[in-house]
Amino acid sequence: MRALLIVNPFASGVDEKRLARVRRALGDPEVARTSGPGDATGLARDACGTVDAIYVFGGDGTYNEVLNGLDASTPLGLVPGGGTSVLPRALGLPRDPVRAAERLAHATPRRIGLGRANGRRFGFSAGIGFDAELIRRVDALGRRRDGKRPGDVAFARTAARLLVEHRGTFEPALELDGIGRASFALVANGSPYTYLGSLGLRIAPRGDFGAGLDVVAPVRVGPLAIPRLAFYAVSGRGQERASDVIVVSDLDRLAVRCDVPQPMQLDGEDMGDVTEVELTAERDAVSVLV
Repeated sequence: MRALLIVNPFASGVDEKRLARVRRALGDPEVARTSGPGDATGLARDACGTVDAIYVFGGDGTYNEVLNGLDASTPLGLVPGGGTSVLPRALGLPRDPVRAAERLAHATPRRIGLGRANGRRFGFSAGIGFDAELIRRVDALGRRRDGKRPGDVAFARTAARLLVEHRGTFEPALELDGIGRASFALVANGSPYTYLGSLGLRIAPRGDFGAGLDVVAPVRVGPLAIPRLAFYAVSGRGQERASDVIVVSDLDRLAVRCDVPQPMQLDGEDMGDVTEVELTAERDAVSVLV
């Protein structure tokens, strides 16, 4: 079998020693290293139709780039190499990259759907407003000397500062077409929505890679609501019964209009500010190895 292993050498969990072990576990595929944004999309697009499988050793941003270059038939194997690596973990792979590679070497393909936001694919999440602003602020902290992104502690501190800055209050700032107004929107293609260390945050507990998109959007957030919303995220229970949270499951399409430009993230990557977002479900889009 001819396979390509796309590697982001700047991902948090990637180094040459791990790469050698991952490559050996996968049966010694050809290796292509990325050197900057967009490289992984081009590498995946060029490889489709010429290899039997594409593996990716990197983080969620690298997976997102590959998904945007992948065709419908080339199987994709995801090796956790980022600080969070949500997508492979949500698909049932272990967090350790070598163990994950050993499983992928004997895995079978599974069809999953993807989401699109203004035409760009995402694998597990899209956010408009709060969580996108959080990601932007963490990115602004810069990278360490080894090129790695800040970890969970930096995210927690930045989230606390963001809440303090807003005095724990988020007013309605966007319109979900045909549904209602909300302060921000969290869009899930699966579950968990993300991870905090080993803890999966099940913000949209009905999220399913085989179904459409799920949207969870608090109408208005006040200081007293924050502990309750945090409980929903950790436990995966309660949000569907809350009167101040919009929850819609298995959507094919949703238009979102913002009162003022809002930050948007896809799979943990800052996509800039948006005023309108066209969200669509791309069902049965790609084949992944699990």
